[in-house]
Amino acid sequence: MVMPMTQSPTYDFWLFDLDGTLVDVDAAYPRQIFDQVGKRLGYEFSDRQVRILWHGLAGARNPKLRDWGIDPDEFWAIYHEVEDAQARAGAAYSYDDARRLLGAIDGPIGIVTHSQPYLANATLERVGLQTEIDALVCCNEQLGWKPDPAPVERAMADLGVDGNGHAGVMVGDSPQDIRAAHNAGLDGIHIERFDEADRPDDIDGEYHVEALDELV
Repeated sequence: MVMPMTQSPTYDFWLFDLDGTLVDVDAAYPRQIFDQVGKRLGYEFSDRQVRILWHGLAGARNPKLRDWGIDPDEFWAIYHEVEDAQARAGAAYSYDDARRLLGAIDGPIGIVTHSQPYLANATLERVGLQTEIDALVCCNEQLGWKPDPAPVERAMADLGVDGNGHAGVMVGDSPQDIRAAHNAGLDGIHIERFDEADRPDDIDGEYHVEALDELV
C-alpha cells in the first residue's frame, strides 16, 4: 500500500537509484542507441519498447527481451559495445527536484545502480553530483542485481550504517528499487516520472511521490 505524503519522512541515511531517479538523458539519446543495437540485431525497436527497456518500466528487462524474441546475452553484448560513456554523459542532466532533495539531506547518501562504473561515474561528473554522494555501488553478476538486497547492503556497509541501528530508505523509480529496499529491510520511496500505464504492476513503496522535493 502506498502511503500519501502527509509530512516529510526522516531517515539516518538515504540510498538512491541513479537513472530515472536522480538523472536522465535527452530523449533522442536512447532512440539513437537502440537504433544502433537494433541494426546489428536485425530488429527494429518501437518507441514504446525503447521507453520500456531504457527505464525498466516493466521490471526485469531480460524476460521482456525474450518475449520479443531477442536473446538477452546477445542484446547486452551489443548494447555495451555501442554505448559510449562520454556520449551518454554529454546527453545527461540532473533533475532539479533531485538536487534540492540532495542538498537538504543531513546524513550519508549512496547510489545503487544497474549502470556500470564507466557510465555512472562519467554521468555523475558531467552533471556535477559526485560531491553529493558518499558511496556508489554498481550492480554486477558477482554482487547481484536489484531486487537482490546484496548491492543495497554493500552500499550500507560503504556508508558505515546498518539496518539495525539506523533508519534508512531507498528511493527509486522502478519496482526493482523498491523490492531491493524491502529485501534489505529498508523503506522504499517510489518516484514516478513516467506514464503509470506503461507499468504492468503497482509499486508497493512506503511513499509515492511525483517530485523528490516533496520529501524536503
